[in-house]
Amino acid sequence: MVQKYQSPVRVYKYTFEMVMAAYEKRFPTCPLIPVFLGSEKVSEYKSEDESLHIVERNCKLNVDAPRLLKKIAGVEYVSFIQKNTVNWKERTLLIEAHNETFSNRVFVNEICNYSVHPDNEEWTCFEQSASLDIKSFFGFENTVEKIAMRQYTANIKKGKEVIEHYLNELTAQGIRHIPRWTPRVTVATTEVVPESSRPALAPVLDLRVEPLEDLPHSSTKEPLTNLCGQETLPTTPDADKLDADYIERYLGQLTPMQESYLIQLRQWLQETHKGKIPKDEHILRFLRARDFNIDKAREILCLSLTWRKQYQVDYILEMWRPPQVLVNYYTGGWHYHDRDGRPLYILRLGQMDTKGLLKAVGEEAILRHVLSINEDGQKRCGENTKIFGRPITSWTCLVDLEGLNMRHLWRPGVKALLRIIEVVEANYPETLGRLLILRAPRVFPVLWTLVNPFINENTRQKFLIYSGNNYQGMGGLIDYIDKEIVPDFLGGDCLCNIPEGGMVPKSLYQTEEMLENADQIKLWTEAIYQSATMFKGAPHEKAIEILEASSVITWDFDILKGDVVFNIFHSKQAPQISRKDSNSPLVPLPTGNNVQLIDKSWVLGVDYSPMETPLICREGESVQGSHVTRWPGFYILQWKMHSPWSCSSNLPRVDDVLASLQVSSHKCKIMFYTEALASEDFRGSMTSLESCQSGFSQLSAGTTSSSQSQGSSHISR
Repeated sequence: MVQKYQSPVRVYKYTFEMVMAAYEKRFPTCPLIPVFLGSEKVSEYKSEDESLHIVERNCKLNVDAPRLLKKIAGVEYVSFIQKNTVNWKERTLLIEAHNETFSNRVFVNEICNYSVHPDNEEWTCFEQSASLDIKSFFGFENTVEKIAMRQYTANIKKGKEVIEHYLNELTAQGIRHIPRWTPRVTVATTEVVPESSRPALAPVLDLRVEPLEDLPHSSTKEPLTNLCGQETLPTTPDADKLDADYIERYLGQLTPMQESYLIQLRQWLQETHKGKIPKDEHILRFLRARDFNIDKAREILCLSLTWRKQYQVDYILEMWRPPQVLVNYYTGGWHYHDRDGRPLYILRLGQMDTKGLLKAVGEEAILRHVLSINEDGQKRCGENTKIFGRPITSWTCLVDLEGLNMRHLWRPGVKALLRIIEVVEANYPETLGRLLILRAPRVFPVLWTLVNPFINENTRQKFLIYSGNNYQGMGGLIDYIDKEIVPDFLGGDCLCNIPEGGMVPKSLYQTEEMLENADQIKLWTEAIYQSATMFKGAPHEKAIEILEASSVITWDFDILKGDVVFNIFHSKQAPQISRKDSNSPLVPLPTGNNVQLIDKSWVLGVDYSPMETPLICREGESVQGSHVTRWPGFYILQWKMHSPWSCSSNLPRVDDVLASLQVSSHKCKIMFYTEALASEDFRGSMTSLESCQSGFSQLSAGTTSSSQSQGSSHISR
């Protein structure tokens, strides 16, 4: 397996020339990097005007590996070839490095870039990417991979410290300004240095010392130790890239590999979910929930984004207005913040009439209300991050169980609680920073036994449970929240404006039929998206009748599972709904939403005709598009399972056949929305379509949508 690393953008508040002067001090050897044993210049090239300078070095690195492994490998150090290309005119440095030792067994490739900050030419940006591919290593592949990744991540941080050290050293020597390159005519030189006699590295930069008091006041005069200060907002060099200072300020302290996983997952989302990726802190929560396993995090994040889109969760805070019964009898609310700056939510569960609330408003209304609380919690975290000047990504929940008894274990109530826990765990991971459970009664272990299996292990570790009055005094509640905001019902002096609850009057109860109809009409069926399942030989099709030409058919769908081929056909005759023949022993009967409209007797080109080139859509992609109709009639949108050789006239390749055999389930799933619009009503751009139907309003990072045109159709991913 190939391991990849991508760094965030690191910003030095020094000019490019100053950073280059500091960088050159690392050669030929650097005592600050013990693993770097030294380097020798192999070749050097300078252009005629000296604007381009290329140096190739052979670098020796010590390997912190077990002696047995070194003995088996027969080496004490590894050799790398590093090629540095400085363009003084463009003010860029490109570093390309790869290993020479064991290159046939292990391949390490690294690319680094120094460039001028796009918004401030007095600053310098640094980016780094690398890949590690271990093909074979005497049966120690896993060990070598762990050693290589550990050493590489350790040296990432060390490299930044070294540059800062030499910048401070230059400043201490009085070197605060180095003139930029100016054209001058010289003779081009190309030099290959023999192994036996390699001269010391010639100075590349003209280091002029200027009196410090004569220097103008600028950002370059700031001490390097203050570069990561929190007084000013970090500037991101590129909207699609993450700045290291931004990560530290708004996301917290991450290891180099954690930063890399965040960037990789973010880039994947930008490629597959154009224009509607979630915020960085939201992506980070899912990575943390899966211990930074990028594949597992991507899987649950995509499911959550699909869920948000299907049920329009992004608009809850704007659209949801809780029934008056919930306002009066739901015993929960926000109450200042804890000692760490996290928003504090208090729930007096023991005073809540769960049975009465369920009978008065139904399970779906309570679930929607809980989701609105979670959405509000994320919003408050962002606000507290700005107030306290440090990342606040989770909140604290205080649950008071005074009054909890057997009536709270009413079976439908417990069922509703378990469903709420399941939905919240799946879609709001790592949002709970701490859960304080106070005054737990004897019946609590019974409730805990029921809900415990549905709670993630990482979440359970954040639970603190106090029985009776054990929460009072040292080691109790005041260790986590200030004494001044302890609620009055817990013995404090702070008035807490949370409903006291009580029994819901039976006059407010609704019948089962009323609750069911209300849920169906007002809540989750507000979702405009439908789901469908495709099987081998069983596509899903949807017909749209067009009465006049030049109408516009729009679509928006997500590939939840498998790869799909999307087609659009036109027919003058009305299709009839049909399903696969259940008597066929070869193909299983489709389950779920699977509709087939194109009759087997229809002839392509006679009874129906293709309107677009088939579009192959990969798992995880989000596709939006439109088609301007030429004629009235019936237009059939078709999604079918994609085979690697289905769109090729050639025989299938062996790799394709093997790949198809490894598919765990022979079905695909999509979630889709379609609409037919009159031409004068269509707004003409996929950006407008996405913003009104499929944008993540609360979670969007504001990335730009891209689109590609296919004839009269517009499709964007």
